[in-house]
Amino acid sequence: MPVDPHKPLRDDVRLLGGLLGDTLKLQGDGTLLDTVERVRASAKAARAGGTDEFERLAAMLADLPVDSALPVARAFAHFLTLANIAEQHHRGRRRREHRRGGAPQRGSCEEAFQHLTAGGLTPERLHEAVCGLRIELVLTAHPTEVSRRTLVEKHNRIAALLDTRDHTDPADPDHEGIVSALAREIMTAWGTDEVRPTRPSPLDEVRGGLVVFEQSLWQALPKYLRVVDRALTAATGRGLPIEVAPVRFGSWIGGDRDGNPFVTPDVTRQACLLARWMAADLYLREVDALRGELSVTAANAALRARTNGEREPYRALLRGVRARLAATRAWIESAVTTDTPPPADAYLDPRELDEPLALCDASLRETGQGAIADGRLVDLRRRLAAFGLTLARLDMRQESARHTDALSAITSALGLGPYRDWDEATRLTFLERELTSPRPLIPERLDASPEVLDTLETFRSIARIPPASLGAYVITMTSRASDVLAVELLQKACGVRVPLRSVPLFETSRDLGHAGAIVDQLLGVPVHRQRIEGRIEVMVGYSDSAKDVGRVAANWDLYRAQEAIVAACGRHGVKVTLFHGRGGTVGRGGGPTHLAIRSQPAGSIDGTLRVTEQGEMIQALFGLPEIALRTLEVYTSGTLEAWLTPEQPAPAPWRARMDALRERACRTYRQVVYEHPRFGEYFRAATPEAELAQLNIGSRPARRAQAPGVAGLRAIPWQFAWTQTRLMLGAWLGLEDALEEAFAAGHRDEIRRMYREWTHFRSAMDLTEMVLAKADRQIAAEYDRRLVPPDLQPLGAEMRQRLDRAIAAVLEVTGSATLLESNPVLRRSIDVRNPYVDPINLVQIELLRRARSGADERVTAALLATINGVAAGMRNTG
Repeated sequence: MPVDPHKPLRDDVRLLGGLLGDTLKLQGDGTLLDTVERVRASAKAARAGGTDEFERLAAMLADLPVDSALPVARAFAHFLTLANIAEQHHRGRRRREHRRGGAPQRGSCEEAFQHLTAGGLTPERLHEAVCGLRIELVLTAHPTEVSRRTLVEKHNRIAALLDTRDHTDPADPDHEGIVSALAREIMTAWGTDEVRPTRPSPLDEVRGGLVVFEQSLWQALPKYLRVVDRALTAATGRGLPIEVAPVRFGSWIGGDRDGNPFVTPDVTRQACLLARWMAADLYLREVDALRGELSVTAANAALRARTNGEREPYRALLRGVRARLAATRAWIESAVTTDTPPPADAYLDPRELDEPLALCDASLRETGQGAIADGRLVDLRRRLAAFGLTLARLDMRQESARHTDALSAITSALGLGPYRDWDEATRLTFLERELTSPRPLIPERLDASPEVLDTLETFRSIARIPPASLGAYVITMTSRASDVLAVELLQKACGVRVPLRSVPLFETSRDLGHAGAIVDQLLGVPVHRQRIEGRIEVMVGYSDSAKDVGRVAANWDLYRAQEAIVAACGRHGVKVTLFHGRGGTVGRGGGPTHLAIRSQPAGSIDGTLRVTEQGEMIQALFGLPEIALRTLEVYTSGTLEAWLTPEQPAPAPWRARMDALRERACRTYRQVVYEHPRFGEYFRAATPEAELAQLNIGSRPARRAQAPGVAGLRAIPWQFAWTQTRLMLGAWLGLEDALEEAFAAGHRDEIRRMYREWTHFRSAMDLTEMVLAKADRQIAAEYDRRLVPPDLQPLGAEMRQRLDRAIAAVLEVTGSATLLESNPVLRRSIDVRNPYVDPINLVQIELLRRARSGADERVTAALLATINGVAAGMRNTG
């Protein structure tokens, strides 16, 4: 009988579930576990037994008082979180099994390099390409990231204990001790309040973002670079140079001020310092460990001369390095509160830190001790190449209108009239002239609004922050070339000596449609061409475009926009780095990384790539070292393959078919979401959208201040709310009409061929299939029945009928009888989770009903527990 590779996962889930049950036995009057087991049995029966069983389950949970409903919801949420931890751990386990089995894992560097060379790529070209990769993963915080940092840390410890248990003989006395340690972690997690007493500040989010570097990426990064080095040596005969880092990191946490009034210039300053402090602290630990290892005495002449003949020259040299790192850390601790300038011995340039390390490396190799150099020392130097002294460069982000307002205040004060009233040609003439003018632009005493003064102070703070701490300046809602030049002028006017890259972000459907023309116009401005030095960076946003026109239309808009941007850059002889604003959900660009990269248009990836990793996906992709290692490999292999073996452009008839699908899906989506007179009212009644804004789960407001209804809602809570109700509407609405219309017109066979042969279309359909498999019409109907006014319930019924039609249409395309027929592992994972997520949904419905009737604070606390639980069960939530 073949060995079941997933049995260890089931064993881990069973163990963790049993330990959680032991904890529940001890709670309150001892009846909690009995209640939970009764609910679980009823939920399983409801899944197997139809409507009557489901109604009995719903009635049972509706009758629970809040004090009983909260622990029940928490129990199911904790079980789902533990199942997620076990699944993440199992992914790492499967990766190790692949390595032991001899066959490289799909998406690994070893597999990709072998595939490329087998396809005719020369070893020389492969080595050059790998060394030329420039992938930057940009971490962001968002208002649906519901897990508290303290709980994330406990979950990481549970995963680490599972890993230790895998490598401990069951007969070893320590084996039982590991189980006891797991029980303690589960008990302390249960005893920890999920509810934050106050809304997290941006600096709280900064500290939370740094945890993933300290607890995972610091360990994973050198392992990843060793993996690349080995695979590259095997494929080309040459390894990865120490100074080369194919993957680096950026951040928006503490710099993203778009719609977040709490991100001030001082917050940005402190965010940069906190990252430098963490880096200095981590390097200090490594140097201490390295000094402990390098007790050897044999050294070359250069090192002996540098250390004045010390008997242990490596330790002597590193003593000075340690002192400078300690001075750097001490300065930062002071500067966070007092804006203290750096002392002369503080490390500000990574080259200063690498120089003594390189001296040690050269000495060890010259004296026959290269094996020592290839250990901790190489890992330290590789960390320095990737992380620098800041771990991640901080991007700034602000809406274009804020820059327009600032320039309007300036031009009005100069007697030129308000800049905002000028046409585009007048704006561009003014901006070009001022960018080349040596005269000061901003009057000494500018009478302006607080918002304008804040914008100008932001640019002045950029001038004061060390350039190595900062990355790009992302311009939200870019709609014209002048939006980019405005940022460049404000940087110049505020004294920024090393300007940040000014990156236009195209995110609405309209702006994506104009992206190519705007980039073309921008590249025609000589002063801008000079500033970018042959490479422009352009960001495309998945979130607002999908909320604007629906995911089907947005997906095609994004594809065409990238093609147009690449074409415009080609006409001007300029290279382009595309920056993808992906989110967690499929509706916001989420999905399997390798497939997402491979489905981009030909020519849009040239070895450079920037991607946001948002909210809860940071933990999912980087929270454990082994998972982070796999994520980094997949980004590397996917980017390399998309660059070196791009997919051929789709034939014209397929593009025409996509145009037609896009137009029909968009029309349906807009008619429902924006044109139906009562859809907004239905959305607020049927989902917890309104309640999300009251919960302390993110520093940024869930709404844009200026716009009411769905239009004013940010894309993240829009998708999050539909995920909570399990209707998942934001990810599929419109597809049902588009596909049915195409089938009726006789295009079924063509669309099936597109699915088989066009990676982009197959990716879109497969991700939709996954979303539809997670949707649940019965749960969504219960939200409507209990929360939606009777006169709005027909609208909900129509949405569920559309869901059924979308499922049928996707199955027609894939040729499958059931959803996820070709992915049984994911199908089983969803099926196993459903009986645990269903009770949480039903409790949430009752809590929402009570909250809307004016219930007390206990209901709010319980409601957050249900939101956590559904998020854990659905995985990719916001």
